[in-house]
Amino acid sequence: MNIKISNQNLTISQAQQKVDEWIKSIGVKYFSELTNTAILMEEVGELARIMARKYGDQSFKANETDTDLADEMADVLWVLICLANQTGVDLTEAFIKNMEKKTWRDAKRHKQNTKLT
Repeated sequence: MNIKISNQNLTISQAQQKVDEWIKSIGVKYFSELTNTAILMEEVGELARIMARKYGDQSFKANETDTDLADEMADVLWVLICLANQTGVDLTEAFIKNMEKKTWRDAKRHKQNTKLT
């Protein structure tokens, strides 16, 4: 299977399809949902490590050279897409519903938060 990845704007649905194509042609098969959940936690931890050092109070250790924030975020997104594909979640639909929920729920909440003004 030919998987063409270019510098194009991908929809969430297209990203889900690209990951599925990659898994089925190069990755052989999806890891189990439980394994992918553990991998997601690992990837989030790697992202958190960089965030704590780059934007937080921690400093990088002398031997820490891999600090590609974008790559770590992409790793998190990749595994999240894998989990969505495995469990039949349409991330586009889920994202739209989630935005609607947040908009309704938080319509006044953040504007009334004195910590944010």
